[in-house]
Amino acid sequence: MKRRQFVQTLGAGSAVAGLGLLAGCATGGGAGPKVVVVGGGYGGATAAKYLRLFSEGRVDVTLVEPNANFVSCPLSNLVVGGHKTLADITVSYDQLQRKHGVKLVRDTVESIDADKRTVKLASGATLPYDRLILSPGVDFMPTIPGLAKPGAADKILHAWKAGPQTAALHDQLKALPDGGTYALSIPLAPYRCPPGPYERACMVASYFKVAKPKSKVIIFDANDDITSKKGLFLKAWDEHYKGLIEYRPKHKVVDVDAATNTLKFEFNDDFKAGVANVLPDMRAGAIAVKSGLATANARWCEVDFLTFESKAAKNIHVLGDAIQIAPAMPKSGHMANQHGKTCAAAVVSLLMGQQPPQNPLYANTCYSFVTAKDVVHVASVHRYDAAQKTMLSVPGSGGLSSAASEIEGAYALGWARNIWADMLA
Repeated sequence: MKRRQFVQTLGAGSAVAGLGLLAGCATGGGAGPKVVVVGGGYGGATAAKYLRLFSEGRVDVTLVEPNANFVSCPLSNLVVGGHKTLADITVSYDQLQRKHGVKLVRDTVESIDADKRTVKLASGATLPYDRLILSPGVDFMPTIPGLAKPGAADKILHAWKAGPQTAALHDQLKALPDGGTYALSIPLAPYRCPPGPYERACMVASYFKVAKPKSKVIIFDANDDITSKKGLFLKAWDEHYKGLIEYRPKHKVVDVDAATNTLKFEFNDDFKAGVANVLPDMRAGAIAVKSGLATANARWCEVDFLTFESKAAKNIHVLGDAIQIAPAMPKSGHMANQHGKTCAAAVVSLLMGQQPPQNPLYANTCYSFVTAKDVVHVASVHRYDAAQKTMLSVPGSGGLSSAASEIEGAYALGWARNIWADMLA
């Protein structure tokens, strides 16, 4: 969709003309309003770009992100399986800065002063804001004591944040003797990317099938059953990986022994693996929790779905995997991208003192590789319900693959290229 159409769709077009009225905002010092965006992932990078687009460059946008480049979590399981490299899923922030005028500050936020509307950075610098957008992703809960021991987290990896651990996990698989076992532990839902662990099992099995045919993948799932695309994954395991993948539900890891790669369960016998890949319980990124924004079970951030403004703090918006999701809303990269656009349009309106768009509509597609080339997908559409003040699935929308196919593999790679361009180009 072209920018002009998108602005009109979100109702932000009228906001652009009046942004000149915003000169001299409380923290603006006579310039345009200042928005600080924390986190340069699918939600934050999108919000930063679209704030600049929707405001015709009149909103001053600073993106705080410690990494020099964006690395995609979607497609990262292909790196784990040896089918792609980290370079294939890495995109520079240069265009966001040069083409769109977003100011990139490579740093992390240490604290937020909601009253003064400032954020303090790890470097000691302070940034003022009129509106703050947090897209901090997820962090991990300290529910597995053994991972807190020195060196343990460097041996038993999660690789659930794309980057060095993604490549390190593949290196562990390469070093595993043929006949060794890879154990994947999945936490209770909700967690980032519901189909992601089952896709990872496929990618590891695809590597074993060629390089280590005597090895085995064992999935220890804390949930009662496969949480996403069950039939499609079961079919792929039967057709491509019979004898290579074993699925064990109701296996909740409560501790690990990193010295022996042993998983300890709530009700089941211990298991010693060749490579142990443990996904701990997840919650909103640390800065959101530290700032008191994670008000749902001290894990997730509750927001107004029209604006993504936090229900715990004024002028602070939270996006992406960190939020308490609406019914049937996945914690996915595509969904975070939709959050970013909706929030950007709302913030532009709010900075003008105008009502934000009242009918946000999100589309989401999650692709999963079951072989190096064959892919399945699940899609959904979500519309704001004013009566319930939440996003609800549109009846009859979305859909699920009937079977895995190479053509969907091409679609998945095209989706990635397009959404990265939408965020960053």
